[in-house]
Amino acid sequence: MTTDGTSEPGSSPLFDLHALVVAVRRRRRFWCALALLGLLAGAVLAVLRPPPPAAVTKVLVTHQDDQPNDTGTLIRTDVELLGTTRIAGQALKALKSTEKPEDFMADYRGTGVTNNLLQIDVTGASDADAVARVKALADAFVADHVRRMRESAKAEAKALIAQRDRMRKELGQINDSIGTRSPESDPQGSASIESLYARRAELNSRIADFDQRAEEARIGTPKLVAGTQIVDAPRAVHHSLAKSAVTNAGIGFFLGLFLGLAVAAVGSVVADRPVLRREIAANLGASVIAELGGQPRRFSWPWRLRRTRAAHERVTTTLARTVRGASEPVSLLELGCARSTSVLARNVAAALAAEGPVALVDGLPGPHLAEARRGPGDPDVVSGEQAAALPRQVRRIGVGSVAPGTAWTDLQYLGGQTVLVVRAGHGSAGWLHTVARQLADQNIPVLGVVLVDPDPRDRTDGTLWDGLHIALRGHGERLARESVRGRARTERSSRAVRVPDSDKEAR
Repeated sequence: MTTDGTSEPGSSPLFDLHALVVAVRRRRRFWCALALLGLLAGAVLAVLRPPPPAAVTKVLVTHQDDQPNDTGTLIRTDVELLGTTRIAGQALKALKSTEKPEDFMADYRGTGVTNNLLQIDVTGASDADAVARVKALADAFVADHVRRMRESAKAEAKALIAQRDRMRKELGQINDSIGTRSPESDPQGSASIESLYARRAELNSRIADFDQRAEEARIGTPKLVAGTQIVDAPRAVHHSLAKSAVTNAGIGFFLGLFLGLAVAAVGSVVADRPVLRREIAANLGASVIAELGGQPRRFSWPWRLRRTRAAHERVTTTLARTVRGASEPVSLLELGCARSTSVLARNVAAALAAEGPVALVDGLPGPHLAEARRGPGDPDVVSGEQAAALPRQVRRIGVGSVAPGTAWTDLQYLGGQTVLVVRAGHGSAGWLHTVARQLADQNIPVLGVVLVDPDPRDRTDGTLWDGLHIALRGHGERLARESVRGRARTERSSRAVRVPDSDKEAR
């Protein structure tokens, strides 16, 4: 377990949000670059592709069925009617244009501002052309709306008048029936005459009602026609290049930022590259004994250079103490930080040079040690073949790599014990397991891990624990001492065993 409250690996969560946030933050250059690229692309797009000339107008639309609680159904119907080939064809006919109505419909749109206010936006080849097109479109819509209102009112009045005429015909028949009856009839005849009088009164009332409704239908039509009109004269819409560039740049920035964050998050989950101390220590099976920041940039602030120099001195002191107390030659094996490892190896060798001759065994795949500048008093750098010819009193520090493609059987010649120098977030969890397994197969104990470029906000513990109070830090050294004691005990017990010379002695 680790000291930050996490339990054993078997009960670890399937998805670690803390590790994801750290991994995404470490890739801030990537998503910041995408955000900047989106910002520049939006600004350039606004300059290279400015919006076409456009015009706008607003039309007040009155409806026969207007209600205060209308949810906008009527104006949405008007918007859909505006986008029909009939309205587009009438506008093109007024413009005397040969353009197809289907093509013209793609150049304009209608928007319901309120329940009775319709806004029409049209694009054209120029400002004058856009204004002419939007005026023709608005006139065509108003004319079509007025025609439909008149036809609806005419049809309603015609239906009401037809119903009134049928009732008048029935009323005439009833009047004829009443006129043929005599008042001296029997009591049954009197009851029938009374029902005819009641029916005649009802028909007179309904006929008057239909006359009034037909008149209202005819009178209401002019009000609807007069109410439907253009209330905002067609005008060209002027676009500001600076405003458009700022708007497009802002949209591009946020789109690029979102895309960068999404790609960084998905890439971090798919790659499964540990970045926290506890993850790296758990995957390698060794504790983090020191940390080292990344390589400083070419142009850095003076205090950052001093901070980096102080960190190198602290790590050098720790590694020199580890190498000095080891019973076997120690190697530094890098993963993703060959340059930092070579600098650490030279510093450790320089720190140990006062105690005796030191040589660096170069096992790195690149020319980091062989072609480095050497000053007076710097340790010798030899290859793996030349290391066997070194005198025994020369302390050897091997420098190698555990990156993919490593010759695992050659690592034991660099040193019987090792310190891993690992860059945070460089190797996947599977590869860290592979490194630990291969070193265990080669019987190379890992004294500890030097973490390069750790996350500055990482508060997890990189120490593995073997029990409640005994840390595994330096467990490889203890294993080496125990193996030496075991060999000594075996030799003493073998010398103490006596082989009998005779049967009597055996008895």
